[in-house]
Amino acid sequence: MTWRRLAVIGLLLLFVVAAVGAGCAKKEAPAPTPAQPAEPEKPKALRVGLVFDIGGRGDLSFNDAAYAGLERAQKEFGDKVETKYLEPSAGGENREQLLRLLAEDKYDLIFGVGFMFTEHVAKVAQEFPDTKFGLIDGFIDKLTESSNISCLLFKENEGSFLVGAAAGLKTKTNKVGFVGGMKIPLIEKFEAGYIAGVKYVNPKVTVFSDYIGTTGEAFKDPVRGKELALSQIKKGADIVYHASGASGIGVIEACSSQKKLVIGVDSDQSLTAKPEQRPYVLTSMLKRVDVAVYETIKAALEGKFQGGYQVFGVAEDGVGYAVNEYNQQMIKDIQDRLEELKKKIISGEIKVPQDKKELAEFEKALPK
Repeated sequence: MTWRRLAVIGLLLLFVVAAVGAGCAKKEAPAPTPAQPAEPEKPKALRVGLVFDIGGRGDLSFNDAAYAGLERAQKEFGDKVETKYLEPSAGGENREQLLRLLAEDKYDLIFGVGFMFTEHVAKVAQEFPDTKFGLIDGFIDKLTESSNISCLLFKENEGSFLVGAAAGLKTKTNKVGFVGGMKIPLIEKFEAGYIAGVKYVNPKVTVFSDYIGTTGEAFKDPVRGKELALSQIKKGADIVYHASGASGIGVIEACSSQKKLVIGVDSDQSLTAKPEQRPYVLTSMLKRVDVAVYETIKAALEGKFQGGYQVFGVAEDGVGYAVNEYNQQMIKDIQDRLEELKKKIISGEIKVPQDKKELAEFEKALPK
């Protein structure tokens, strides 16, 4: 082998060794990627369920007031709350079933709208101790602040006193009417307060009182509501106050058709009345179910839910009378007097009766 060939072979061997060495050389590890901070978990939304009573959403009264509170909470608290509402069957037989459905679906706070839920809320709340319940208008005995039920109660007699005073001051015939829904102590509370207000400002006035029925159906019978209002108008009533839920739609129709004044209930009913009816809605007794629902949701969201009894009267802005662009001219001349009466209720100077017995004593004490 010549020295030239040896030289070539040597060079080739050097290239091979260099290539192998390069291939076996340890590669530098890439710089580690900095760890990304974990995104904070969104707090779990408070799940709020609401079950309407018969008449449901669209009754332009009690149920709609409750919905307004739910809607306000949803708007103000955004994704911090998740809301759902359910409509009962026509007769309300499935109230308990709907409450249980929401509880089983892990809703945190559940409202039963109306005293007819009392027994059902008591039962379901016992079965689901970790779920909170708001019972509107119902009373369950022996609750404490640590209970999972909060009874949301109102001094309907105080608000009714104010609208009764409005009727007593505005009547021209010295005859006014009251149409109640179901004849029970709760609605008789409206009646007692109304009559007391009428008589306090005008003892000469006669008050006609009628009730639509003795079952829950009485709150959704506008035909009967209209019949009773027309009967009272025929007797000379020129103002009629109703506390009858959806049946009040008939009362408003009766009064407006006869060009007589009507007083709504629970919600500001001149805002939901037909345009041709608005000039006849003197005012409405505001029962701020919306405030009660909203405040209960807010408290639960802040971890301040309190069981037991929350009572909303004139002093708490839980009841009152409506003033808006449609009726402000109608009540302008009596508004100062109504505000004066409101202050007297808050101070305790006027103690508004809650039932027929207290009403009789109240009337006896009035100056002759």
